[in-house]
Amino acid sequence: MPEKPLPPETSPDRSAIRVLLRLWPYVRPVRARLFTAAIVAIVASCLSLVIPLVLKWMVDGPITDRDPGGVWLGALYLLLLGIAEAVLFGYRRWLVSRPLAGVEARMRSDLYRRLQRLPIAFHDRWASGQLLSRGTTDLMLVRMFLAFPLTFLLVNGVTILAGYVLLLAQDWSLGLVLLTPVVPLVIVCSLFEGRYGVVARRAQDQVGDLTTVVEESVLGIRIVKGFGRHRSQAKAFRELAGQLRGTELVKARLLAMIWAVITVVPELAIGAALVLGTVQVADGDLSAGTLVAFLSTALALRWPVESIGFLLAMSQEAATATERYFEVMDAHEEPETSASSTPADSSDGVRFEGVSFHYPDAPEGSPPVLDGIDLHIRPGETLALVGSTGSGKTTLTALVPRLHEATGGRILLDGEDIALMERERLRTLVSVAFEEPTLFSASVGENVLMGAGAGAGEPELRRALGVAQADGFVDRLPEGTATQVGEQGLSLSGGQRQRLALARAVVGRPRFLVLDDPLSALDVHTEARVEAALREVLRETTALVVAHRPSTVMLADRVALLSQGRITAVGTHQELLRSSEEYAWLMSGEDEGNEHR
Repeated sequence: MPEKPLPPETSPDRSAIRVLLRLWPYVRPVRARLFTAAIVAIVASCLSLVIPLVLKWMVDGPITDRDPGGVWLGALYLLLLGIAEAVLFGYRRWLVSRPLAGVEARMRSDLYRRLQRLPIAFHDRWASGQLLSRGTTDLMLVRMFLAFPLTFLLVNGVTILAGYVLLLAQDWSLGLVLLTPVVPLVIVCSLFEGRYGVVARRAQDQVGDLTTVVEESVLGIRIVKGFGRHRSQAKAFRELAGQLRGTELVKARLLAMIWAVITVVPELAIGAALVLGTVQVADGDLSAGTLVAFLSTALALRWPVESIGFLLAMSQEAATATERYFEVMDAHEEPETSASSTPADSSDGVRFEGVSFHYPDAPEGSPPVLDGIDLHIRPGETLALVGSTGSGKTTLTALVPRLHEATGGRILLDGEDIALMERERLRTLVSVAFEEPTLFSASVGENVLMGAGAGAGEPELRRALGVAQADGFVDRLPEGTATQVGEQGLSLSGGQRQRLALARAVVGRPRFLVLDDPLSALDVHTEARVEAALREVLRETTALVVAHRPSTVMLADRVALLSQGRITAVGTHQELLRSSEEYAWLMSGEDEGNEHR
């Protein structure tokens, strides 16, 4: 599993408000509807505070005067208030549902776009499950926060403030009794917010780890079954699931504690007010209607007060989700060109001038993967790159399309520095095929034509399939080129996937072609046919081919030997067999299992 670069565990001192304010650019386009929804919710919530006033009027008026008509009128008022409150809350929900779904969609789209633009080094370090959980679970938490806690923290705050004004207006002494819980509740909520934020972050990171295990197990199901590792995989899953369960239980305990405190303390205050109010009614200092209205108002404030813990918990989860989302959004994209360049020679081929490369996360002081590479591939020439395992061949080929950025020196395509070229233009000039072919959940034709321009069609597709000797098995598929290959192309054999990847590389007739051991998964007879067709393609392009076998080397005009990150010999196959012991040894195949590999 790739190591995920997470910041130190969320500090209790970090400001959730400051984190959540980063959502403003996404919320701004729908702010009018959210503001309207908040006003509607405030009006609906405050209607519940009118009910105690109606009750006071009924108790001190029609009920005391034994007026049935007045009682029925009061009941009608209460019914209308209840209906109005329900309609307003329903209208609020309608107001926010559509725009917030749009906010979530925009955030998810921006995240996906950013992931496409982040460098390969970023994806090498991050576990896929962590990225997946940020685009699904985390964004769902953000949407839920915008739909409910964001509004109701304001609504409940206004409702509590208005309610306390009414309480003090009805009887200031009893109102002061109900104000006593405010200070302890503020302290408890502050402590809860910090601790819950830390635990919420831990839980969301663990969800990402769990997602990674599930994804790896599904994608690697053939390995899991083939080696009988289902028990060890299940054990790993249970351990991570157990850790997540433990963290969720800690969250539940914290939430239960804050809910208990927020419920008990106000209830004690209401009980004390009830006793004092009853005494005042008995003494004639307070009317029964006023006491009923006072207690009804206090009870109407129970939910706004008790929900504070729940709303704070959701807000903390949304803050950690926002934090995790912007960890990806804040990552540096692939650097674009810093200046324009003019080709020095329109037909100079490919040049490596003093190229060196360190992986960004390599330990300090470690030797470079590539060190001072000087190499020239002439226009129209095919150069085979040969070296032992770990010598840096794949890394060198990845520098040409700028999948990695060279840390020293420069690479020129027809005299133009690739570091100064726009990536889109560079990648229309350079086509690649990797040793491990990747296919997408799409049709065969769609997978191959990904390597061609917008105007490519059936003729280009058939030509590419012919070059890769893939037309035979493709035509035997149930729907030919329209056949869906399935996730990762696992419905095809390794050789079939590799031939489709090769077809994708050549379909656009690229000016420069980079092939990383493109024939490794082919049988001897298919390899011979592909080589024969590939020779015709290589005559039309400038190519760099990573080779491990003499048959692949024979496709090239010249061979470069890469050893410990340096080019140690360049020449034809026969020249290097005579002049380089290492090359002769590599071509003999005797390095199988040798420690040097």
